[in-house]
Amino acid sequence: MKIVILERNSVGTDVSVDCISDFGEVTIYRNTVTVEEVKERVKDADIVIANKSPLNEETLKDAPNVKLICEFATGYDNCDLAYCKSRGIQVRNVVDYCTGMVAQHTFALALALSQKLIHYDNYVKSGAYSAQDRFSNFDLPFYELEGKTWGIVGMGNIGRRVAKMAEAFGCKVIFHSITGKSGCTDYPQVDKDTLLAESDFLSLHCPLSDLSRNFIDAAALKKMKKSAVLINVARGPVVNNADLYQALLDGEIAAAGLDVVEKEPLEVSNPLSQIKDSTKLIITPHLAWASVEARTRCVQGAYDNIAAFLRGEDTNVVNP
Repeated sequence: MKIVILERNSVGTDVSVDCISDFGEVTIYRNTVTVEEVKERVKDADIVIANKSPLNEETLKDAPNVKLICEFATGYDNCDLAYCKSRGIQVRNVVDYCTGMVAQHTFALALALSQKLIHYDNYVKSGAYSAQDRFSNFDLPFYELEGKTWGIVGMGNIGRRVAKMAEAFGCKVIFHSITGKSGCTDYPQVDKDTLLAESDFLSLHCPLSDLSRNFIDAAALKKMKKSAVLINVARGPVVNNADLYQALLDGEIAAAGLDVVEKEPLEVSNPLSQIKDSTKLIITPHLAWASVEARTRCVQGAYDNIAAFLRGEDTNVVNP
């Protein structure tokens, strides 16, 4: 059995992937980006483990032995599922390995923005606090989560965890289903316009699809409260970055916290890179999922998927 790990660094070099060798000969690449690299590296493989590398007809047509693609991720938009199915190639993902961490990061962003934490930390470290003649400083107003409305797009595992945490903070939770197929009855399901108009905090946890791409655009941002905080820990293209930049400049919403952007890593040409005010915008480098514990579970999940495949069990197959 020949196994190729295309993006070993995607789970971090501090987390071991040695367990994968239990199943056969493993070839490891730190990162694989280009189509030509993918084609060359998978041509003799039986199993491919990937994260973002494109796996489609162009990259797989000369790899006749591939039987299984395992994602080091929950997302699988790097794979052409229809083509893989036509070839008899199973695609399996790892689910629920980072739910707690992404939910935690959602609130880290929301709290940092709503409470102006970076501003106040800089205020103290600049020496301004030591130089003042009073015990406290609150020159930038901040507000409580309690009593606010927290809107959610994508009521899957992560969305549900965020909803519970928001309730613990005293928020009213509402949500919107992009597909209209959510079976969640624990919270009020609302249409898009209601979601935008009522949410004080709006967090995005949906997969990227034709339905979710540009879900938050100029028209959506204009319908939000000027005091609203937007959090995107889903996929970058769910939010139109140019439209968000303009909305932040114009004060159409108060702030945004992003762990994902339209093209990663963040390009200098992305207008959001021009905003240096961390009371308006915080961007983290796609790390919401990446606690040591979550990355360890991710590798174990891929291991378990290979083991299940070899036993003939259809576990976590995304193209049945």
